[in-house]
Amino acid sequence: MTKNKSYTKDSVTSKDGTTIGYRRMGSGPGIILLHGGINASQHLMKLGTLLSDEFTVYIPDRRGRGLSGPIGDNYNIEREDEDLNAIINETGAHYVFGTADGALFALHAAISNPDIHKVAAYEPLFYLGQPELDLLESTMHRFAQEVDQGKVADAMVTGIKGAQSPKSIYWLPRFLLTSFSKIALILDARNVKGDDIPLRDLIPTMPSEIELVRKTEGTIEDYKDVSAEVLLMMGSKSRDAFKDTLDALEKVLPHSNRIELEGLDHGSAQDYGKPEIIAQELKHFFL
Repeated sequence: MTKNKSYTKDSVTSKDGTTIGYRRMGSGPGIILLHGGINASQHLMKLGTLLSDEFTVYIPDRRGRGLSGPIGDNYNIEREDEDLNAIINETGAHYVFGTADGALFALHAAISNPDIHKVAAYEPLFYLGQPELDLLESTMHRFAQEVDQGKVADAMVTGIKGAQSPKSIYWLPRFLLTSFSKIALILDARNVKGDDIPLRDLIPTMPSEIELVRKTEGTIEDYKDVSAEVLLMMGSKSRDAFKDTLDALEKVLPHSNRIELEGLDHGSAQDYGKPEIIAQELKHFFL
């Protein structure tokens, strides 16, 4: 079992004035780890700890979470670029790893920022007409309404039904899922410590994340301008949609390699997944 290292905290100010806070650990070349949706820096601590013997690891709370300021009224993918660029300017880090939405943002920032020398992208989210993303998007109106009404458990169930995940429970009747979700949110909040963020505060970030992914439709050619060396990663247990995304990116990225990791799925980079396998591949790529 990996024991998470202690960390220090710092922050930068993004171009629009938003504070972006991050955790720092280790020593060596700088690497920034970008979490995905309904996650925060706390969910990449095991991966950060595994890398910290070789790298100085920076794990930001992306805007709207924890150590960082609010998403803001003008949130779009360019704000994510600016947030990452601010951290790079402050730390001098040239390496970026991202998972899911974080992988999308790492790649997008690399289009215009030559200070990003290498990007490892684990199952980046792009909209290429995938039916599952259409299904998920169709639930976002209800999801957002429930969040606005303070019905976070109901929104959680709406997300589960829309994503049809986790597969082990999404088929259960809504009333049962809502009851289980309420209990899960209470237990999660009781266990939160330090700088960690309860799940009930992360769930409301989902609609804006899905909207950014939806807006990637028709943009795949933009990534031909990425000058960084890119490692495209996915797990063998992940959905075909991620394979389709890597196929599309592989055709346009000027400098890329691709690997599939046996036994991993979309959540494997997080603390609740199998970050040990991913850490080994990142060390090979970044060192």
